[in-house]
Amino acid sequence: MADKIKIALAALLVVAGLAGFYYFADSPAIVRLGSVLAGLAAAAFVFWTTAPGKHFYVYAQESVAETRKVVWPTRKETIQTTAIVFAFVVIMALFLWAVDASLLWIVKKLIGQGE
Repeated sequence: MADKIKIALAALLVVAGLAGFYYFADSPAIVRLGSVLAGLAAAAFVFWTTAPGKHFYVYAQESVAETRKVVWPTRKETIQTTAIVFAFVVIMALFLWAVDASLLWIVKKLIGQGE
């Protein structure tokens, strides 16, 4: 039950930050931005103290660890893959243009405009 209250409080803090953004409509943009960021930071802190917040934090840490294990392609591999994709797109565009032009020619012949 305490976690639900904390999550509701976190949601209210986000709403309060957004309300501050509109309350300070005549203030400089930095004040308005500060209001939103303060609300988000306070909400994040409150949410972090809940059980779902702690589970999310562990999940985020594990995600970062898994990201570090990924073998990213080299620059050469990336350029080669991009070139293949571009070549395929050009070939497919030419093919579709040829099909479209052929169908247009056939339709014009059928309706008698292509004479």
